[in-house]
Amino acid sequence: MDVDPRQYEHVAVSDNDIHNIVMSYLVHNCFKETVESFIACTGIKQPSDYLEDMEKRKRIFQFALEGNALKSIELTEQLATNLLEKNKDLHFDLLSLHFVELVCSRKCTEALEFAQTKLTPFGKEQKYVEKLEDFMALLAYEEPEKSPMFHLLSLEYRQHVAENLNRAILAYANQPSYTAMERLIQQTTVVTQCLNQEHAKDAPPPFSLEDFLKS
Repeated sequence: MDVDPRQYEHVAVSDNDIHNIVMSYLVHNCFKETVESFIACTGIKQPSDYLEDMEKRKRIFQFALEGNALKSIELTEQLATNLLEKNKDLHFDLLSLHFVELVCSRKCTEALEFAQTKLTPFGKEQKYVEKLEDFMALLAYEEPEKSPMFHLLSLEYRQHVAENLNRAILAYANQPSYTAMERLIQQTTVVTQCLNQEHAKDAPPPFSLEDFLKS
């Protein structure tokens, strides 16, 4: 069921709520300078300790995004002690980034040694076996970027790991791991989909978030 935008134009949304939503997004993504400018322009109350650890999170995120996983791991252990020890999935993903960088640099011997010492122990758990096989298979190709596992070498994969790491660090610090904007979009999508299902007999078009945002 598509809702005519004119039906909710009368719903009041306070500037303060909007400011808080924007601030949540900026702090989550470590846009320090923009946060400071936003506070100066809007007069919004400065969130407590908003600068604390933001720069550290930004560096950790950037290192992971660049593929410098070992430095990202080192800084994470300083900022969030035992986080990676408790979150083995994330730890594996970060180690895999370093393995991939070695493969891309054609340091196959070093990559194999790293895999044997750091990645192979994860193979004791079944859920990591298939992942290990995929990563190790990269060594069989002279041009791993053309292999069936090419996605493991992509920027999108590094972005995925870096974002998961950022969320985990925020959760460790008892901060929201998702921005208010993300949660609002998720809730809007779910509610609209449920409403569409309730009116299925009227054959409404499938809900499209993209179309909704354009309306």
